[in-house]
Amino acid sequence: MGSGFLTSAEVARILGVTPGSVKRWADQGILRCERTAGRHRRFERDEVERFLRGRRDVGGGPVERWVEMLLDEPDVLALQAELLEERARQGAWWRVAGSLGPVLCEIGCRWEAGSVSILEEHLASERLARALARVAESLPTRPGAPRLLLVTAEGEDHTLGLSLAELCVREFGWHALWAGRVTPLAEVVAVVAAGGADAVAVSASPVCSAGDLLAQTERLGSICRAGDVALAFGGTGPWPQWLPYGDRVLDFASLRDWMSGIERSRGA
Repeated sequence: MGSGFLTSAEVARILGVTPGSVKRWADQGILRCERTAGRHRRFERDEVERFLRGRRDVGGGPVERWVEMLLDEPDVLALQAELLEERARQGAWWRVAGSLGPVLCEIGCRWEAGSVSILEEHLASERLARALARVAESLPTRPGAPRLLLVTAEGEDHTLGLSLAELCVREFGWHALWAGRVTPLAEVVAVVAAGGADAVAVSASPVCSAGDLLAQTERLGSICRAGDVALAFGGTGPWPQWLPYGDRVLDFASLRDWMSGIERSRGA
């Protein structure tokens, strides 16, 4: 990688945090990074500066307001209303999904500082997940639109990123088939083989092993290629750099572009 890339320790000095915080944010997908051949994290300077600007909003700004709502607002309907207002301000759900990264980051910072407990962090995540699900269910789908199966990789238990992705999928008018967590790969393969999905998006975080993800890309790639089913791999997991079939989706903007490409290729 070029000289424009920074190590975790260098990023930590810029942000004024520990290298452990940087690694955790990268693993959560909050601070995007690349991986070297030896699986070391490397960060583009522009991405670090973008992240720093987002953190500077905390302290009475939009991020602070969302943090307080997620920590203190038990009413999921109220959070749903706030999400809808945020969509009206930003104009697209993929932008809203991207802007929630600094919010989750700040909650994590407060947990590290001891001002937020593990239970409070879990409750905040669950409130957000439920509000996102309610919004997604309210979005209409187009008749005859592609069916996208959303699923986590085997061994993955985190679904908040997948919930954010569902908003982008539903806003595009597609049918989102929510498989969620702990779905055996064999059952995903069976759905694809039976023609039950037009596209598949798989999410993974670094809790998954590189070897397991490689095996899953090979098996899913084989069955999706045979059925002409589009395939995307998302999240911050150690997906292989070379994919036998499918595309690597790095963020919600690229997810939108991936879906647009599928519709163009199929003459939709």
